[in-house]
Amino acid sequence: MEKLKYFNHIKLLSISLLIYVIIGGFLFDVPSLPILNETIRVLYFHVPMWFSMIFLLLISCINSFYFISKKTIIYDIRSSTYASVGVYFGILAILSGMIWAKFTWGTYWTNDPKLNGSAITLLIYFSYFLLRFSINDEIKKAKISSVYNIFAFAMLIPLIFILPRMTDSLHPGNGGNPGFNVYDMNDQLRVVFYPAVLGFILLGVWISNLRLRVEILSRDI
Repeated sequence: MEKLKYFNHIKLLSISLLIYVIIGGFLFDVPSLPILNETIRVLYFHVPMWFSMIFLLLISCINSFYFISKKTIIYDIRSSTYASVGVYFGILAILSGMIWAKFTWGTYWTNDPKLNGSAITLLIYFSYFLLRFSINDEIKKAKISSVYNIFAFAMLIPLIFILPRMTDSLHPGNGGNPGFNVYDMNDQLRVVFYPAVLGFILLGVWISNLRLRVEILSRDI
C-alpha cells in the first residue's frame, strides 16, 4: 500500500509538471536567436527525453547487475521493462530532433557524431530485445541478456558523451560548440527546462512501473 501511494505521488507530480511544461513550452517567451528562433522550444521536449532515456537505461543496467548478483528473476523483469520504456523515449528524442534539424540545419539527418552515436545506441538496445526474444529458457535468457545489458550501457557512455566531444559536431556542447548554458540558456528557458527534465523522467518511471505490474500479473496468471 505504501509503495502504491509512492507511485501515486510520482504520477501526480509528473502530470502537474508536464502540464506546466506544455503550457510554458508553447506560450512563454524564449530568447530571439539567429537561425534557432522559435525552434529553440524543442529544448523543452527533445533534451529531457534523452535524459529520461539515459536515466531509465541506467536503472535497467542496475537491475541487470542485481540479477547477476542475486539470481532473482524479478530483477531481470525490471531490467527489461525499464530498458523497453527507455528505448521508447530514445526513439521519441530522435524523431523530435529530426524535426528540429529540418528547420534548423535544412535536413532531417546529417553525418553528425552525436546523431550517429545515438542511432548506434538504439540499435544496440534493439539487439538486446532481439536477443531476449530468441531465447525461450527464462533463466538462460535472463543471464545472457543481463550481461549484454550491462555492456550496452557501458557502450552508451562513449557513444553519446565522449566521442561527440572529440570530433566536430553541430550539437551544442560538442565538438568545440558551446553548450546551451553558455550562450542562450537564460532564466526564460530554465524555468521550463528543469521542470521538463524532472517531469519526463517521472513519466518514464511511472510508465515503467505500470508495465512492470502488468508483466508480473500476467506471469502470476
